[in-house]
Amino acid sequence: MTTWLPDISRGSGPVYLRLADSIESAIASGTLPAGSKLPPQRNLAYDIGVTIGTIGRAYALVHERGLVAGEVGRGTYVLDRAETAPGNQPDPLTIALGGTRTIEAPANKIRFDTTAAPDLGQGKVIGKILADVGEDHFTEISSYSRVFPANWYEAGRRWLARNDWTPAAENIVPTLGAHAAAISVISAVSSPGDKIVFENLSYTQVSRSARILGRRTITVDSDENGVLPDDFERVCQQQHPKLAFLMPTAHNPTLATMPADRRASIAEIARRHGVWLIEDDLYGGMTGDQNPLLASLAPDRTFLISGLSKSVAAGIRGGWVACPPHFAQRIKVTHKMITGGLPFILAEVGARLIESGKAHEIRQACVAELSARESLAREILSGFDFVSHPHVPFLWLKLPDPWLSGTFKNAAFRDGVLIDDEDEFKAARVDKVYHRVRISFSSPAGRDEMVAGFMTLRRLLESGGASYAGEI
Repeated sequence: MTTWLPDISRGSGPVYLRLADSIESAIASGTLPAGSKLPPQRNLAYDIGVTIGTIGRAYALVHERGLVAGEVGRGTYVLDRAETAPGNQPDPLTIALGGTRTIEAPANKIRFDTTAAPDLGQGKVIGKILADVGEDHFTEISSYSRVFPANWYEAGRRWLARNDWTPAAENIVPTLGAHAAAISVISAVSSPGDKIVFENLSYTQVSRSARILGRRTITVDSDENGVLPDDFERVCQQQHPKLAFLMPTAHNPTLATMPADRRASIAEIARRHGVWLIEDDLYGGMTGDQNPLLASLAPDRTFLISGLSKSVAAGIRGGWVACPPHFAQRIKVTHKMITGGLPFILAEVGARLIESGKAHEIRQACVAELSARESLAREILSGFDFVSHPHVPFLWLKLPDPWLSGTFKNAAFRDGVLIDDEDEFKAARVDKVYHRVRISFSSPAGRDEMVAGFMTLRRLLESGGASYAGEI
């Protein structure tokens, strides 16, 4: 532990502000280098003769300045300057909404924090289709999308079809990705102040967006098989939610897949209490899961969403939602109001990818590559506790003592690997601690880079935090 003591005799203003400035000056001069642990608050308060509350306010201020990080019981440490560069700091709104992921990833880091489809050269296929669209529709791509061609609906119908269930074309709405589909549904069928159900762990980009829209998020308990029907019943009875956002197949981040009987129970509970359902099936088409879709069990109240981002190409922003009967126009209009409209060139490229069969070919190739990567991850992390699926681009790792989720994420960042801690997936403030992190492996440029990243993580896991004096 450092023996550094601040000089608070200089400057003017409150003591806590002078202390924060002294800490910042020591960091800037190198007196407190990256990784240094600040003195425990109680000890520093005694050494310089101030109250512990003064120390707490100063530490909170340098934390807000992006100079340090820490966790209760682990200490406060100095961040690397690359971490504290302005472009790498989450803005206050992101922090307030619960996000832990930086908006722009720093350079020279291995990205295990995104699940976009792996790059297998599909850009050449997409580029050819883009050129064809430009040749065939040079007028349409230079204006607004005022009329949606029939092939856009047919593409969505085909992409969303699964397990002997196919939506009707008139119930399809093309969207600017699956996220935009979910937010459009929430905006269309609920009002500010309405309650939306999320699992305790969920794809929180949707829950945070719902809060920005003025909706209230409430949570339901889950286990290794997904949402617990009894708790969903309790939430519906006591909280009267308007809608529930669920991921029955390959849940993100836990990878839980809900069995058929539980899906039937959830559908029945939703029908009985008048709750709308959003079924996020973004990973479902990659898994081969044979369980029935909620949309097939409760077509009168389920909005099924999916897209191309995880299995074809994220940059196309191709997505679709299959609506209950008579809701498509409402969702279409809401989607335009929320997003500003669907670009013709992107929607046409997505539709042609599916019509030509190229989307399915790319998905098959991506699944094969993910299977190989998942196998390597299993080999490298052998002996540790994690959940994975051979066709899904992430795993859910249980951390050994004494690692905490946030601490491990920071240590991985220091060693050049970006991962997601459990807080990134908490839809609301909850007391439960999982001591887990999500590690995604689709974005590294190749398997060698992926293996290097996993070897780094294994060394951290085996160190038990001994090599990370910043907090452990």
